[in-house]
Amino acid sequence: MDGKMLARLGAVVFVGTGITLKVVERTRTPDAPAVRILDRDHNRPADPLRASLRHCRDIGEAATRDPACLKAWAENRDRFLGQVSPGTSLTAAPPITAPLIPADATSSDDPGRKQAASAAAAAPEPDGAR
Repeated sequence: MDGKMLARLGAVVFVGTGITLKVVERTRTPDAPAVRILDRDHNRPADPLRASLRHCRDIGEAATRDPACLKAWAENRDRFLGQVSPGTSLTAAPPITAPLIPADATSSDDPGRKQAASAAAAAPEPDGAR
């Protein structure tokens, strides 16, 4: 076999492979998308706070001077932190009645427990925890 014949044979194999790959690609069905986009808004009841927060988001920097936006942000913050202010309609969480560290922890012989109990007693309360 001479060089010209070998080159022609290589070109035919190359073109044949290309055509075969193109036919296989065109006949393949597309895969289903792996990620579905969920539209959850139509399943939820209307929340006026959510609508107000969206409005504040949409108006941009002007929201920092808008009293309605400031009120909505305060109510959202209180809802997130579980705090109830006099003007909100949130239900109050039950207060914690049990102490975090048992009273007998300070009378124990374990020095680590005594140190933890004294550190907990000396820790300041966060604002609004009363």
